[in-house]
Amino acid sequence: MSDAKLVLLLKICILIGIILIFIGIYLHNFNDAIEKMGVTGIVISAMCVAFGMILSLPTKMYLTFILVTREAQANREP
Repeated sequence: MSDAKLVLLLKICILIGIILIFIGIYLHNFNDAIEKMGVTGIVISAMCVAFGMILSLPTKMYLTFILVTREAQANREP
């Protein structure tokens, strides 16, 4: 897989993760149906936030590593 495709895939993972985090926050704070579900509703909203963080945080670190490495290689070449 080329670097451009990998960077695009990582950016998509970050976007999906952030969307899941916002969905979890919305479900927990503004949705009455989730509130009426009790503990099950809390678990659903917490899982959205958890999966969002799993997708977004490590991906950001790896993407930053790739971009820093690419910049260092570009600075080395005259």
